[in-house]
Amino acid sequence: MKAVAFFRPLPIDHPEALVDVTLEKPVPAGRDLLVKVAAVSVNPVDTKVRRRPTAEPDKPKVLGWDAAGTVEATGPDCVLFKPGDKVWYAGNIARPGSNAEYNLVDERIAGRMPRNLSFAEAAALPLTAITAWEMLFDRFAIRIGKPAAPGALLIIGGAGGVGSIAVQLARRLTSLAVIATASRPETQEWCRALGAHHVIDHSRPLADQLAALGVKTVEYLFCTTATDRHLPAIPDLLAPQGKFGLIDDPPALDALPFKRKSLSIHWEAMFVRALFATSDMIAQHELLNEVAGLVEEGLIRTTLTERMGPVDAATLKRAHALIESGRAKGKVVLEW
Repeated sequence: MKAVAFFRPLPIDHPEALVDVTLEKPVPAGRDLLVKVAAVSVNPVDTKVRRRPTAEPDKPKVLGWDAAGTVEATGPDCVLFKPGDKVWYAGNIARPGSNAEYNLVDERIAGRMPRNLSFAEAAALPLTAITAWEMLFDRFAIRIGKPAAPGALLIIGGAGGVGSIAVQLARRLTSLAVIATASRPETQEWCRALGAHHVIDHSRPLADQLAALGVKTVEYLFCTTATDRHLPAIPDLLAPQGKFGLIDDPPALDALPFKRKSLSIHWEAMFVRALFATSDMIAQHELLNEVAGLVEEGLIRTTLTERMGPVDAATLKRAHALIESGRAKGKVVLEW
């Protein structure tokens, strides 16, 4: 089968940063689905893994942790899907990724693809939907519904992949005042179109902009990017007993300033359930099915912003370069 892989960490402008390869078609076992991949999207994790040192420089490593496609075969223990079913998923970082014609994924972390989306539109959503959902409703334990006086949620990096779905989930499923940050006119408008009540500029002091909205502090703060830059201001932005969540990797995180207000810190890593085969691993299957229903009801929209081209090394290198530039809006998708 055709695939795109890397062998050793190289800058994305290097000719061999990503290469086209031919690999054996995998065979499903246990609860694996063999998926004929139709479309994939690119996430920051793809670029981070590509830059990491590897212990086996002669072995091709396939990236890609967002996919939509059709089940071609199932392992002997599968009970959730059958051949011909359309699925979407974000996969397992410890297994070969979806930048290949065929991919294995445990059925407990795959969901049924929304009936009203194309493969490309669907491939934009799984990893970011899982990440945003788990942060909002598992880590923060925000109540789904419309309680009175729910407070406010600040999403730093509202126009990125995770921010784009977090804005929608918070606006559609909760009564929180949703405040997103974006620094360019086009990304600010994107956040408003997704449902943010307010949009402020993360390149300027956040406290002053919140004060101008009449917001002294927020109950929840979700930082999707540049945590190291914003960290000194975050304890003051949060209300007492507030919750701070992050998904990136700051070089250091001093938790002591969070003590005075009894603030909690929540680190979301959406691969945990699959990586450690947790007892609640199937929660991601259920979560993706729930999001599929929200998409079909018109409550959540795809965050696809660009169909970049075919799944090959040249196109994936352009996608990685865009992600590394920090100027991506929504999600870019590649198709077989």
